[in-house]
Amino acid sequence: MAQLPSILLHAGKEHSLRRFHPWVFSGAIKKVEGDVQEGDIVAVYTNRREFLGIGHFQPGSIAVRIFSFEEIEPDYAFWKSRVQRAVDYRREQGFLDTPNTDVYRLVFAEGDSLPGLIIDVYGNTAVLQAHNVGMFHVRQHIAQALVEVYDGKLTAVYDKSAETLPGKGTEQGQNGYLIGNTPVPHVVIENGNKFLVDWVTGQKTGFFIDQRENRQLLAHYSKGKAVLNTFCYTGGFSIYALNAGATAVHSVDVSKKAIDLTDQNAALNQGQDRHEAFAADTFDFMKGRENQYDLIVLDPPAFAKSQKVRHNALMGYKRLNAEAIQKIRPGGIIFTFSCSGVVDKYLFQSTVMAAAIEAGRNVKVMHHLSQPADHPVSIFHPEGEYLKGLVLYVE
Repeated sequence: MAQLPSILLHAGKEHSLRRFHPWVFSGAIKKVEGDVQEGDIVAVYTNRREFLGIGHFQPGSIAVRIFSFEEIEPDYAFWKSRVQRAVDYRREQGFLDTPNTDVYRLVFAEGDSLPGLIIDVYGNTAVLQAHNVGMFHVRQHIAQALVEVYDGKLTAVYDKSAETLPGKGTEQGQNGYLIGNTPVPHVVIENGNKFLVDWVTGQKTGFFIDQRENRQLLAHYSKGKAVLNTFCYTGGFSIYALNAGATAVHSVDVSKKAIDLTDQNAALNQGQDRHEAFAADTFDFMKGRENQYDLIVLDPPAFAKSQKVRHNALMGYKRLNAEAIQKIRPGGIIFTFSCSGVVDKYLFQSTVMAAAIEAGRNVKVMHHLSQPADHPVSIFHPEGEYLKGLVLYVE
């Protein structure tokens, strides 16, 4: 193995890595040996120079993200093997060569032992996002490995890292195709529902794949109901409700561009006669709409991305849920979510309970929801479980 710069830890700071947790915090580092730049591959050792792992260096609180706990050569063959493992895992779940669904997450960072890397597949195109400079440096290897592992069935790889790279990486990142080219918006199929996806100008990689199974559950409850989908983005939940036989669906998002794409998705699924979209603030839209809806979806963006703003985020979740619980018809159903990593599922449920107390109505929990299996959570890295949700029955 080629000689790598070395990171030596303070005595006693190796225990989390011994348990295969992939993060090295800056405060645990005793000494850096060699010229280490942002994004460089480094080897991490104990105070006694016992090998612990290999990862990417990044200035900040999390200084190293480990991608191998074995002494490997971080060459093209290694990165291809990691991609192959991710593909094999999704094949086991039935995502490959499935005509009913051609959109799924292929790589989920630490969950696939590739910290800082996200890859979503949309039909014949993979969209890549590097969240650290190290993964950005190997993006060409990853793109080539994707084409080889898929045996040519993937014909385009788009890099959308400019928005996600930290620090100096923002100076390097420029979105564009690494391989091939696919016109956008592009039609994908999810559980038989059709969606237009624009990974070039859309949020994240273009679509919120993590709600696939929760959208399918919503379809089960949607027939014959009036549905409100708030923070709808491009209308994922709305389309499932329409195709399941909802009598009326209202989609609300503050982004006019998202609303335009939601309208296009409704037309694509021949549901525009029962659908109306509004470019509006959700709280403003819900004023004066008591007893109008049988089913309400609350899927806001992350209200809290750090511990510093967690309290304010909890107040936001409480206000939002209290508003929906007050407004919904008796016997109504609420799908409510949080994607804030610093708000765990127990704290989220406690916040929703506080909202129900404030609303003064009896509420039952029908389902506990999370992210699907193509967003795997390593048992050694519980922080990977970020999406939590509840299905509520309001009497």
